Amino acid sequence: MGVLRHHGEKGAAPAMQRQQLQFLSTWLQNKNRKPLIIRGARQVGKSTLVELFAKQQKLSLRTVNLERHPELSSIFSGKTPEHILQQIEFLPNMGSIDKDTLLFLDEIQAVPEAIPALRYFYEDMPELPVVCAGSLLKFALKDHSFSMPVGRIQYLHMGPMTFSEFLSALGEEPLKNFIENYESGQEISEIVHQRLLQLLRSYYAIGGMPEAVAVFAETHSYKNVSDVHNSIIETYRDDFPKYAGSRNLNRMLNVFNFAARNVGAKIKYSNISAQDQSVTIKKDIALLTMARVVGKVVHSHCSGLPLQADLEEKIYKLLFLDVGLMNAICGLDWRSISQMDDIKLINQGAIAEQFIGQHLQAMLADQPNRELNYWLREGRSANAELDFVIGLRGKIIPIEVKSGSTGTLKSLHQFMGMKQAPLAIRFDTQLPTVNQIDTVINMNKQRQQVKYTLMSLPLYLVEQLDAIVGSYQT
Repeated sequence: MGVLRHHGEKGAAPAMQRQQLQFLSTWLQNKNRKPLIIRGARQVGKSTLVELFAKQQKLSLRTVNLERHPELSSIFSGKTPEHILQQIEFLPNMGSIDKDTLLFLDEIQAVPEAIPALRYFYEDMPELPVVCAGSLLKFALKDHSFSMPVGRIQYLHMGPMTFSEFLSALGEEPLKNFIENYESGQEISEIVHQRLLQLLRSYYAIGGMPEAVAVFAETHSYKNVSDVHNSIIETYRDDFPKYAGSRNLNRMLNVFNFAARNVGAKIKYSNISAQDQSVTIKKDIALLTMARVVGKVVHSHCSGLPLQADLEEKIYKLLFLDVGLMNAICGLDWRSISQMDDIKLINQGAIAEQFIGQHLQAMLADQPNRELNYWLREGRSANAELDFVIGLRGKIIPIEVKSGSTGTLKSLHQFMGMKQAPLAIRFDTQLPTVNQIDTVINMNKQRQQVKYTLMSLPLYLVEQLDAIVGSYQT
């Protein structure tokens, strides 16, 4: 992560964390401030964010890496923040902790006793800002009897850099501003459109891991990005023993690789391993999910909002942490990605689906119902499947990642006919369009007319989806 500290205002770290820094600034000014836990997978920039924030706010940063100090478990078992701070101050090169200090408990999952102790910091020392970070937090909780201090802590979820943050890191501020200020119906010039599609391909290869983006911003070398990807992937693999316990590490590695190579495919445990029981593979996937290396997209019948009330938990597909890491594991480098035509890039592979899913996860990260869903209907003669279905602005929004004419959207027609939803979204590489669909489908052995609005958007506008849906009038 050290590479991130040398890029100044044009580097990847400030670009990625501008929104998070604003969140932290608001948190710091809150009179009822609670200890904050930043959650996210390894190497998404949690520690760097805290360092930047302390510098921005002119606070003395006191960092305690709890992986290095497991002996503090007995100290945090106490219920007196003053005593805890006194002991922390004895650590090497720590310094005093006062009202102008930001206390940062890094890798908090390594000393689980620190988690319930946060309630006492909130109750007894509200004037001291306390930030924690943990990439394997759920593993710490599953083996301990204590519960989270509900109502006395706050969360910030972090993931890879989004496409607009990527643009900012590369110095493409005009294009980033164009995306952020885009309004529904606004004309996009061919120059802007083609430039964004070109940079979108670069994002597919580089991804949003801060170190990979920082290296590319500095060197413009895809070879250097590949080296960073390989290093990050090895770091994740080295983490397996931390949360695998006595589980088979080779099998965990196979599941890890399978997840990256089969994004968007319905999970069948026998496809991952014919030798292992499904309950074993299911547990491995659950561990990777808790580590936020993969994310589930679970089938919902989509009968109403929230979509999570109508799930089929056993039917799901996976997203990987980051599109750049996914392609690295799949052996797709910049040369192969740059030579794919648009239709192949979208319809023959999971790259675009991973990209959209990754950004939907970021968009919904701080909402109560943030789990992603999709819709699947399996029949004897024909199946129907939608890539994603989300709840947005009080509406059920079906999303397809497609290219081609509206006539190829048979699954979407079926969904719209069954659910009577008024609006559907299609992401592709074309300029934005709005079409009034009027078609006929077969349903229950009868012909049924289906009418709905199909809004087609270029993939690079996914971050504006909420605002675009908000501007749509039924």
